[in-house]
Amino acid sequence: MSRRISRVESGADLLDFLDRGHTASSENRFTFEVAWEAANKVGGIYTVIRSKAFVSTEELGDQYCLMGPYKEESARQEVEECEFPNNSPFQWAVNAMRTVGYKIHCGRWLVDGNPQIILFDIGSAAWKLDEFRQELWQKCNIGIPHLDIECNDAVILGYMIAHFIGEFKVAAEKFSRDHGLSEPKIVAHFHEWQAGVGLIAIRTRQIDVATVFTTHATLLGRYLCAGNTDFYNNLDKFSVDEEAGKRQIYHRYCLERGGAHLSHVFTTVSEITGYEAEHLLKRRPDFITPNGLNVKKFSAIHEFQNLHAMAKDKIHEFVRGHFFGHFDFNLDKTLYFFIAGRYEFSNKGADIFIEALARLNHHLKSSMPDTTVVAFLIFPAKTNNFNVESLRGHAVTKQLRDTINNIQQQIGKRMYDTCLAGRLPDSNQLLTKEDVVKIKRCLYSLQRQGMPPVTTHNIVDDWNDPVLNSIRRCNLFNTVNDRVKIVFHPEFLNSTNPLFGLEYEEFVRGCHLGVFPSYYEPWGYTPAECTVMGIPSVTTNLSGFGCFMHEHITDPKSYGIYIVDRRFIGLENSIQQLAQFMFDFSKLNRRQRIIMRNRTERLSDLLDWKNLGIYYRHARVKALQTVYTDYIDEIGESVYSRANSFNYYTRPVSAPPSPSSSRHTTPAPSVHGSDDEDSVDEDQELHELGMNK
Repeated sequence: MSRRISRVESGADLLDFLDRGHTASSENRFTFEVAWEAANKVGGIYTVIRSKAFVSTEELGDQYCLMGPYKEESARQEVEECEFPNNSPFQWAVNAMRTVGYKIHCGRWLVDGNPQIILFDIGSAAWKLDEFRQELWQKCNIGIPHLDIECNDAVILGYMIAHFIGEFKVAAEKFSRDHGLSEPKIVAHFHEWQAGVGLIAIRTRQIDVATVFTTHATLLGRYLCAGNTDFYNNLDKFSVDEEAGKRQIYHRYCLERGGAHLSHVFTTVSEITGYEAEHLLKRRPDFITPNGLNVKKFSAIHEFQNLHAMAKDKIHEFVRGHFFGHFDFNLDKTLYFFIAGRYEFSNKGADIFIEALARLNHHLKSSMPDTTVVAFLIFPAKTNNFNVESLRGHAVTKQLRDTINNIQQQIGKRMYDTCLAGRLPDSNQLLTKEDVVKIKRCLYSLQRQGMPPVTTHNIVDDWNDPVLNSIRRCNLFNTVNDRVKIVFHPEFLNSTNPLFGLEYEEFVRGCHLGVFPSYYEPWGYTPAECTVMGIPSVTTNLSGFGCFMHEHITDPKSYGIYIVDRRFIGLENSIQQLAQFMFDFSKLNRRQRIIMRNRTERLSDLLDWKNLGIYYRHARVKALQTVYTDYIDEIGESVYSRANSFNYYTRPVSAPPSPSSSRHTTPAPSVHGSDDEDSVDEDQELHELGMNK
């Protein structure tokens, strides 16, 4: 049997260390994690911090604490405020800060794990901004423009955190002496340049704690890629100071570079970002710390398939309303593709996605005219309001559904009364003239003069919108003859959306394929989220996720991970390759798609924080050993060596589809062992998918 999938061995994951902080407490070891997006949703780092919180608290317990800025709108929803115990070093440090006049909010973040969190009110320290900026200039020669509000806020937050950690260290040392404990060992982990100011302040103030700095995407790299440069082929040729200066981000670049160089341990989230950091930040990362997710394993494999079916029905409802009047396609032969994320048109690959859809449209017209692909583009853009035509479509289809339901009830009542009288109902008497008039009114309201709209909202300055301009150039206007239909939804999805009424996670589950052909994607949470939900996806060899999957899976395509080459071939060839991937997927029948989703779901263990969290722990330990030279992590050393070698099981890994044998009361008991995990026949699956070994 071919061996294509693997998982970290159980001895090389984080499970050995999940003792709710018992070990950390006995070693008098504290961990602070600092991020601008702690309980403050802005972008992908929020997902990293939020999803990792569970394994962090399972490992470190109350020896672990998150820190970030206090944003009232988010904090009031996500944080339950409460004070630390009075004899705790945390509370002593908080009280010392409040004595100075700083406002600090303490509590628990209402996510899995309920980690301790401290949020700093930036406004309460704004009066010290000039003092902080002067200190930064005197010690680092980094000047902050007065009008850069975000950077000024980052400076205030950074120095508040440095002050807090300094107070905490003094309090922890006093507490340890009073209780006969060993020297407190403190590690502070900072994410991205906004939090990195705190790291710079800690090192320049010579506060003796271990520091880790993680960059999830370099500032300059993001700007350079957005400027249509041949980024990866010229990484070693850029004059970084000049390029940062031209883009008016030199001060931010200096803060990011300072955080990278002053940290005891520097990490990036992927090999491709490490390569980028080596040339742009001038420091090679010490560790790669790939991002994970909290993977929910189902007791039966069909459970996530059922969730897919239920979410798909809700998307069907949207499609019926959006394409009313031109609803000329069979939903049973309709596939839903989507792309979503930050609105960076080229970086996220929306440009080649739309170009590839135009080619897919041609392939389907000529080869599979009965198959329809509805492609959703979900990027937040400036809008005036919902498109009236979209709202009207959902209103008239709802009216038709309500009218037919009412008529059905009336027909049922007439049939019941007629049968009670001992007569068979006459079909001519069931549907009255009044009912016919009601149905005709609904049918008349369904008539449409123009084409179904491409976008669900009115876009501000739509003639300069890159997505709409690309759609116009490719002539994808949702005509009757088009087999690829486009829906541009310029807002993130949530359950209060009047068109979809779906959370983003439900929407992803209801789609058939996620397409993320990014040019600049340091990690890529969108395809990772698809994978853990059993949805096949397209990624690239320039994304951290794509490189990770390519490195650890022999044949990613057979597990629903299509990797487009955007590094070693030309743009046109990449577009053709993407179009071919989507066309190949469109040719799969329903059973083949179910098999593919099952195979994709088996990869979820690779992305679980319980496996990937070991790399963050290793980085923290190395930072501690740099500062506290006598610190020995006896349990971890052997585990790290196995984790670095990345040994895997070679058999398919998935939760058992159902109990190994059925109860005797069922009509057809299962053959014992037929549903066991080991019974998965990879060769048979590949044969059904039409793939060779």
